[in-house]
Amino acid sequence: MNGIKKRLQKGEILIGTFLSLGNAVAAEIISGAGFDWVIIDLEHGLGTEGDVANQLMGLKGSGVSAIVRVESYQRQRIHKVLDMGADGIMCPRIDNAEEAALVVKAMQYSPAGIRGVAKMIRAANYGETFDQYRTNAPDELLGVIQIETIESLNHLDEIAGIEGVDVLFIGPSDLSMALGIFGQTGHPDFIAAVSRITNAAVKAGKHVGILLSDPADLARYYAMGIQFFACGTDAGFLSKGASQTAAAMIKTKAQL
Repeated sequence: MNGIKKRLQKGEILIGTFLSLGNAVAAEIISGAGFDWVIIDLEHGLGTEGDVANQLMGLKGSGVSAIVRVESYQRQRIHKVLDMGADGIMCPRIDNAEEAALVVKAMQYSPAGIRGVAKMIRAANYGETFDQYRTNAPDELLGVIQIETIESLNHLDEIAGIEGVDVLFIGPSDLSMALGIFGQTGHPDFIAAVSRITNAAVKAGKHVGILLSDPADLARYYAMGIQFFACGTDAGFLSKGASQTAAAMIKTKAQL
């Protein structure tokens, strides 16, 4: 585990991106770009649980923390990727404290939680360091809950108050869709929702994250109390780079 939770608690601004291709080579390339963390995306990404371990291996030794976005708060979905060595869990579309609590319980061993126990797991060096892993997990595994629905906005204080919920993560597309202002992140209703989320997090001693569409927006959201930022995807970087290179070559070819 790479200490991302402790870095947040120290007040660091942390930057990350999404891995949506499910590809270990892409993960390895991204690991050298300068990000603090990545999200291996099982909700919308092309990869499956079977691709997670290889991506984690691609990130190994880079110092980049790996969080896995699971599809739901089902215990099996969560402890499966934690056993592989994920540094944390992101869970989408959490509506209330009960659902948030299920995420946290699935991340924790008994007596605090309901995580299944297996010693011969990659996260514990295949059994060599299980006791140390089990002891340190509550202090090191990052719990990220996505705030994307009107229902979640109505239960912010209760969600933020759950011990083990470390980050309230704003999904701008889903949240703006729920507010009836899709894509309008400058709309007063969206800005008000962001303020409500940050206020709830501050009261509970928690942190806030957001997905940026433009890196230049980081300063604006930091001023609103956010310190955990994501921007882009491996697929997007590949697409943009390919398009820019092809466009440059086409422009030069036209001049010949």
